[in-house]
Amino acid sequence: MMTTLNTSFYTWFAIGWLALPVCLSAHEGPDHKHPPARPVAPRELYRPTAAPDRVILTLAADPARAQGVTWRTSTEVAQAKAQILPAEHGPIDPRKAANSEAVTTPLATDLGDAHYHSVLFADLQPRTKYAYRVGDGINWSEWFHFTTAADKPEPFSFIYFGDAQNDIKSQWSRVVREAYGDMPDARFMLHAGDLINNPNSDAEWGEWFFAGGWLNGSLNTLPTPGNHEYGKKTPLGKSELSGHWRAQFTLPENGPANLPETAYFIDYQGTRIISLNSNEQQAEQAAWLEKTLADHKGGWKIVTFHHPIYSPAQNRDNPVVRKHWQPLFDKYGVDLVLQGHDHTYARTGVVTMEDTPVGRAAPQNPAQAKPAEVTEAKTTANGEANSGTGLNYRSPAGTVYVVSVSGPKMYGLGVENQKYFTRIGENTQLYQLIHIDGSVLRFEARTARGDLYDGFTLTKREGRPNELVEEQPEVAERRLEK
Repeated sequence: MMTTLNTSFYTWFAIGWLALPVCLSAHEGPDHKHPPARPVAPRELYRPTAAPDRVILTLAADPARAQGVTWRTSTEVAQAKAQILPAEHGPIDPRKAANSEAVTTPLATDLGDAHYHSVLFADLQPRTKYAYRVGDGINWSEWFHFTTAADKPEPFSFIYFGDAQNDIKSQWSRVVREAYGDMPDARFMLHAGDLINNPNSDAEWGEWFFAGGWLNGSLNTLPTPGNHEYGKKTPLGKSELSGHWRAQFTLPENGPANLPETAYFIDYQGTRIISLNSNEQQAEQAAWLEKTLADHKGGWKIVTFHHPIYSPAQNRDNPVVRKHWQPLFDKYGVDLVLQGHDHTYARTGVVTMEDTPVGRAAPQNPAQAKPAEVTEAKTTANGEANSGTGLNYRSPAGTVYVVSVSGPKMYGLGVENQKYFTRIGENTQLYQLIHIDGSVLRFEARTARGDLYDGFTLTKREGRPNELVEEQPEVAERRLEK
């Protein structure tokens, strides 16, 4: 026994002694030089391959019976397809899936060439969960789920984001994920412009798709273009829409013919949602807007665009937008307008063009003009006075206007403009949760950490204006440090 132990001891001693140089080399002193860390080049990080990426769902004009999907590959994929079938309880059998051939759009970017592929699934059943995947027949994405809209009014929810724009991967990602955590049953994400900063930067679009991740493939996106989706000017002096926009989004083409996939509308379970392009041709869009509003009888009317009707920032007024569009909002009873651009938070009560001096100063149809008084008090939706400072919103009819920001780029509020708003905020990343249930619309603005910053409820009342009831916020008013 003793001999065996001694032999084992010397054997292990020899092994340890031989291994000592290896251990020392792995733990050398401070003079040892390691290769310096290097940033991964955007061309390497965002390189397309034959495997599908940047998969994104976008709402069709009739979301009860159709669904748009778009994805990206390298240029080696010339023919792409998608498969779809009603979602099952157990394993998916691809042999049961219907095949759809994709439309392929080449896109030359600053990081190289890519192919974008799109399919519009048609003849779907309302209120049905589907499974789908995209690829080339060999290289497939994972199977995603989506649910079509009902073909009649039913409750639903959605998320609204102001500008993401900067530090998208590092700082906007948390906002998207917090919003989804708060509203996992949301039907779509609405983006009020400036999704990125440089319109044709493929790396920035790569960051935007990274932030949304798999959510983009399962939860619809409804975007409207901001000024940062427009780039260099043509020889005629006109700014050009980002080449990425139409390549990577499959949006309704039911708007003005010369503004495809930037001005459009959808009807979602009794609510009409209209995207306007506030960057160009504002007057030309007015005739289409009037018809689109007039054709929707009853139900909620929500409009989104980038440049605010009432700007909360200093020296950023948008009188052309207000002149051509707000009279139509008043005339046809638009309930809610969702905007971006000013990198602050600001929300009005229920107002019409007549209720603010800046609105009354705009040229308008004389038949719509009427005098209004402004006092230092606020009123509720039924016209009864509340205590507090601010404008007297004399008319109980009108629209609630919201400006918000979801990314980290912040501006300050203009001193003169603050009195137009019921709730304001600076230096705060936000997301908004909106829920519609019959005659009631509930709105919540939450900070990047999920706390309630603003909230209200709108209630439709037959033959009378909407009633607005304020919700008590959890967070005190936030302002920039001077």
